[in-house]
Amino acid sequence: MSQIIGYVSGVFDLFHVGHLRLLKRARAQCDYLVAGVLTDEASCHKGFPPAIPLHERIEVVSSMSCVDEAVVEPTPENLDAWQRIGFHRLFKGEEWRGTPRGERWESDFTALGVEVVYLPNTPHAPSTNLHRLIHQL
Repeated sequence: MSQIIGYVSGVFDLFHVGHLRLLKRARAQCDYLVAGVLTDEASCHKGFPPAIPLHERIEVVSSMSCVDEAVVEPTPENLDAWQRIGFHRLFKGEEWRGTPRGERWESDFTALGVEVVYLPNTPHAPSTNLHRLIHQL
């Protein structure tokens, strides 16, 4: 039987229990999990730069026992990551289901034989909320 490679990407800034649960849930559904950590430039869609430097975010993510490999992700485009890694499952938070971007992933990746798997979020823990709180101080 062949090994199922999974891929999940994120900024993983202000690492919290939601990140941990996402990584654990993804790892439970594959044999080998690659976590792509977005560069500061690739994470500009969040509206603010990461608070934690990239090299520290990589160190935190790669230290997780549920992550087999952490890679620097220079672009949020998952097709680029697939070309480099060749994963079989793409893991995304459930907030992407039914969105134009989620539908594009499903269309693009289904054509490549890659399964898009939506994982439950931890509602009270998004980094975006933490950033808003910090910036209000």
